[in-house]
Amino acid sequence: MGVTQADTPDAVHTFTGAGISTPVEALVRAENLRKEYPGGHGPVVALRNVSLEVRPGEFVGVTGPSGSGKTTLLGILGGLNRPTSGRVVVDGMDIYRLHPERLARFRNEYVGFVFQEFQLIPYLTALQNVMLPLVAAGVPRKRQREMAEETLARVGMADRRHRLPHQLSGGEQQRVAIARAVVNRPPIVLADEPTGALDSPTGRQILDLFAALNGDGVTIVMVTHNADNLRYASRVLSMRDGALDGEAGPP
Repeated sequence: MGVTQADTPDAVHTFTGAGISTPVEALVRAENLRKEYPGGHGPVVALRNVSLEVRPGEFVGVTGPSGSGKTTLLGILGGLNRPTSGRVVVDGMDIYRLHPERLARFRNEYVGFVFQEFQLIPYLTALQNVMLPLVAAGVPRKRQREMAEETLARVGMADRRHRLPHQLSGGEQQRVAIARAVVNRPPIVLADEPTGALDSPTGRQILDLFAALNGDGVTIVMVTHNADNLRYASRVLSMRDGALDGEAGPP
């Protein structure tokens, strides 16, 4: 499944002067990230000076105990959660220096998000859910449908495209969520416990789908508690108490 800007004319990236077609050693670079939240007895530190690089085409797993800062880090890398200090550079762009409208466009064009809870719109069909990023990107209506149907077919959901989320199993909902994440051909997918709500066989199917996407060049960063899931990663980062605690190859 080709999903990068370089190998499809249907990619919807529109940033002037930026693009994955320009090779960079690190697609994502985080520098000295710190994140604090207000607390009753002073600030609560969620991230402590975290620095890392993710190269194009990597499949990076991020693990660690609950409260170690994994989800906070993922949100910051994807432009969802501004750090207290430090910076994130994606494809040469310092994303938190972008105007808010451009940051929102960056999220839509560069990053596909996959969550444990699926986060599908309950009153929209699978097809309509997958079309949403294309609507935001201004893709013509006819092409929206074509691209959404094509992507649903690639995740094995073509025959269920007109069903509402409550008419789908958990694994089917996650497939729709993945289709929505990659329909506009983003170069990066960020996944937060994508198999956490699924049984083991269904979870393996979802990870096989991620592996296929990664094989086609999509860069994936996945937060997971599941040691079996980490076998799919080419590199594993461990976190503890808001800091990187180590790095290794897959288990």
